[in-house]
Amino acid sequence: MLLHGFPLFWWTWRRQIATLSEAGYRVIAMDLRGYGGSDHTPEGYDPRTMAADVAGVLRCLGIDEAVIVGQGWGGVAAWSAAVLEPEVVTAIAAVSMPHPRQLRSATMTNRRQRAAMRYALGFQLPFYPERSLTRGDAARVQALLQTWSGDPSWLDEPTAAAYRAAFLRWPTAHTAVEYHRWAGRSSLRTDGLRYMSLMEAPVQRPVLQVHGLADPMILASSVDGSEQYVRADYRRVDIDAGHFPHEESPDEFAAALLPWLSDIHA
Repeated sequence: MLLHGFPLFWWTWRRQIATLSEAGYRVIAMDLRGYGGSDHTPEGYDPRTMAADVAGVLRCLGIDEAVIVGQGWGGVAAWSAAVLEPEVVTAIAAVSMPHPRQLRSATMTNRRQRAAMRYALGFQLPFYPERSLTRGDAARVQALLQTWSGDPSWLDEPTAAAYRAAFLRWPTAHTAVEYHRWAGRSSLRTDGLRYMSLMEAPVQRPVLQVHGLADPMILASSVDGSEQYVRADYRRVDIDAGHFPHEESPDEFAAALLPWLSDIHA
């Protein structure tokens, strides 16, 4: 199961869908709640609900368990499902996303990481983030994709147009921002503290950590330490890419993912 991040949708995995299918795997790429063709509900943009959504989709499809590959917010969903819904998780591949507790620690202690995520502070405001993301036919979406990439050459005009068009489907701008609002506002609330407490439980499934060395949004150093939360096989592969390694370097990404999957299913 492939889970996208912000500000993408399922189509971001188009190359991996082909590669994994050719390798003999059944592939599911779902839109996260509030994106693309998924329901745009008034609430439910927290990691516990994300994990439940993953489990619910798999059960509806009659699948007992799956490898969860998640990038960005999809990586948060993967980490969360491994702890909160372990019965449906074979293994996880977290792309451009440390363990949530490790990211919290890095954000609190590393000035550079706090500065990198400063954009999320603006998302706490009402109304303005949605307007800024949709203004000019979602020009800011394209700008974010370019800024967070190590090499933005992957983002040609047709690709950028596809992401901008998907984000303009109302209320995607609002629901996508709600994930960030939950993260910001829950840091001192009971629901957020409860989630972080639950995530102290070790991950008992194999983990592949894929990270772009040139990621300006999640620093490579912020990933260090994620392994302490894993009590199974943990592997880390750093790729010469930014925040979207599966888009920027799909061949290198496949070279990291496929051997790991083969070992899991051996």
